[in-house]
Amino acid sequence: MRFDVITIFPGLIRGYLHEGVLGRAEGRGIIRVETWNPRDFSQLPHQRVDDRPFGGGPGMVMMAPPLLACISAARAANPGAPVGYLSPQGKPLRQNDLQNMAGRPGLILLAGRYEGIDERVMGAVDEEWSVGDYVLAGGELPALVLIEGVSRLLPGFLGHPGSAEEDSFSSSGLLDCQHYTRPERWNDEVVPDVLLSGDHRRIARWRHQQALLRTRTRRPDLWAGRILTREEEILLQEADMAEGKY
Repeated sequence: MRFDVITIFPGLIRGYLHEGVLGRAEGRGIIRVETWNPRDFSQLPHQRVDDRPFGGGPGMVMMAPPLLACISAARAANPGAPVGYLSPQGKPLRQNDLQNMAGRPGLILLAGRYEGIDERVMGAVDEEWSVGDYVLAGGELPALVLIEGVSRLLPGFLGHPGSAEEDSFSSSGLLDCQHYTRPERWNDEVVPDVLLSGDHRRIARWRHQQALLRTRTRRPDLWAGRILTREEEILLQEADMAEGKY
């Protein structure tokens, strides 16, 4: 899958790709990441790409001409790929959105800076995404978040094909359960016996129960609209009884 990132700091993108799983995935041809610098499309002295906002106010705004020329070039190199703008005003990015994106041939990601982009650029934007209700210095980190979130859903990216299916916010809509590894005892804390039993049915049932409990406790917003199956109701009742809530 091909990602094209429009950014005035391409080194931020390339630097991250030099390390970890994204770099290995690019080396194996699972993903391809290209960067486009709007400064290369500026006709102004010193390759300027920003200016003061009309109407006054603090900060600078990224200008329409270099951004639109840059988007046009990226579209030509990645035909059919939608343009996504990373912005605090965008739609909150969810796991199911990443799953939908993983089925596309490519994505073009626009990383804004300063106070944002000239509104006239939005006519060339297909989607607007936010990684949270907070403000960052620019869209490069959100772009990398999106790239990694999508990439790990692609065939061959993860060592075990079932890893992504068991993540938080996956097909179950629940947070992931807790995990343990060696040693079995550490500072008087021990691994739950069920995980050492070798009984895969019991282990799967326990993990589902723990995912339910963790979601109910930590993310009431996710829990509020959930319709429980009869099996899930039983799992919760068993857990509550074990804690003396009945």
